[in-house]
Amino acid sequence: MLKSVINAVMLAAAVFTCNNVAAQSPARVQVNLNKVKAPMKPVWAWFGYDEPNYTYMKDGKKLLTEISQLSPVPVYVRTHSLLVSGDGEAALKWGSTNAYTEDAQGNPVYNWRLVDSIFDTYVKRGMKPFAQIGFMPQALSTHPDPYRHYWKPGDPYTDIITGWAYPPKDYKKWGDLAYNWVKHCIERYGKKEVESWYWEVWNEPNGHYWKGTQQEFFKLYDYAADGVKRALPTAKIGGINIAGTSGRGAQQWTNAFIKHCLTDTNYATGKIGSPLDLLAFHAKGNPKLVNGIVQMNMSPQLRDIATGFKIASTYPQTKSIPLIIGESDPEGCAACGMATNPSNAYRNGTMYSSYTAATFARKYELEDQYNINFQGAVSWSFEFENQPWFYGFRDLSTNGVDKPVLNVFRMFGKMGGNRVEAVSDRMYALKTVMDSSVRGKQSDIGVLASKNSKSAAVMVWNYHDDDKQGPAEQVQVTVNDVPSKLVTLTHYRIDDKHSNSYEVWKKMGSPQQPTAAQIKQLEKAGQLATYVSPKKVKVGSDNKLSVDFELPRQGVSLLKIDW
Repeated sequence: MLKSVINAVMLAAAVFTCNNVAAQSPARVQVNLNKVKAPMKPVWAWFGYDEPNYTYMKDGKKLLTEISQLSPVPVYVRTHSLLVSGDGEAALKWGSTNAYTEDAQGNPVYNWRLVDSIFDTYVKRGMKPFAQIGFMPQALSTHPDPYRHYWKPGDPYTDIITGWAYPPKDYKKWGDLAYNWVKHCIERYGKKEVESWYWEVWNEPNGHYWKGTQQEFFKLYDYAADGVKRALPTAKIGGINIAGTSGRGAQQWTNAFIKHCLTDTNYATGKIGSPLDLLAFHAKGNPKLVNGIVQMNMSPQLRDIATGFKIASTYPQTKSIPLIIGESDPEGCAACGMATNPSNAYRNGTMYSSYTAATFARKYELEDQYNINFQGAVSWSFEFENQPWFYGFRDLSTNGVDKPVLNVFRMFGKMGGNRVEAVSDRMYALKTVMDSSVRGKQSDIGVLASKNSKSAAVMVWNYHDDDKQGPAEQVQVTVNDVPSKLVTLTHYRIDDKHSNSYEVWKKMGSPQQPTAAQIKQLEKAGQLATYVSPKKVKVGSDNKLSVDFELPRQGVSLLKIDW
């Protein structure tokens, strides 16, 4: 009996030892600074949102200032409803500028005051509009009433679709609206500035946002593009920001749009073809709740991106023009909080951060695969003014306090120059992620690295689709070909204890009316924090730098190496 007990204890100890060794087996990351892959394009420096009037409000201005400071490169901003009629009152999934009305005789009346307030806010911060020509002013709509909606989370999404989604009753007036808007922008900001912007017509014409036919949309596009080009021949304009890009219907729409721009008769000019200086499409993931736990799914998002890149690569005329993922997100509704959509609970914590790091790395991989001109991926995520703290909106800050996800973009802002070869023995293959996301027993410990003349940066994340806690894992990073014997190493981190205002807020008791002192503490916690403060480190005689650390599940690290 005693012998069997001893054997059982020894077996249990052996199993524990094996399991512990397995758990301690480190992820090995190799970075080769001399093996350049491609330029490290700042494709992450693009943001967007539904509610344009938040732009010039208190927390909107504060967040835009912080976004503009992410890196030296200009940040592009896309927003809906820039031409919608109304009094400028901000509301969820609603915005208005009253840019266009008509007098009693039906003559156009242009009022750029609110549009200027929006673009002024961007331009003063060195940001660039990805200017959306939409939606339909009430005076031009073929279906003007009802017009203003009062949607709230939990209501049917289609409640937002009112008179602004319909074709114009006069296409010439529509084209002239675009012409006068661009002409005004040149007068206000200068030709050189406006030439640096991107313009687009409408949003998701294959979805709820367009209540006309495909040909009516092409006509809408032709007249708007013609108006833009009449005002500024060098302006960059395109479309179509299709929804659900990998779907059969979306592919049909996109191919038909490209062919229309290349070979069809232009509705506005009567000539062959329509301007197409950029191609834009959307990509969304699909999280769900499984046994009370959020499970992410990045496969649909990556398949959308791959489909958009593939379509562009099949036409000589679109292979080299800028490709912009006009919305690139874990799911579809930014204004749907976790109270009404429990699967959106990922948005407050570090899961949103690690998901963002893991997906952007794959976007670069897809760029390499299809050899196209990938310029930007718009994170449809901003802020919601005067809403509950940490309500679970898809936003970058809450009540002026930055959420963990914004710190991933701060990390990206520290990367530049060229992307270099970086491999991890724990990083899921691109095909696997596109087929089945990250669902295996092990998490995705992946890497993205860059180098310029005076520094290098190595981003490492520990991501899994299932929002479950897990032990921190050992990571061994080896950076090869370091061009100096002495470097300054800074280790930035996003996890439960670093760069995380949400965890601090919860420890405060989740106050909905925090004190001034608490807000100051939360603001500090929302900034990008160091895991290891800057320190001088000697590089080995073989020009290798080794850095070992633990990385919690859903954590993200950035190693910044300066010489």
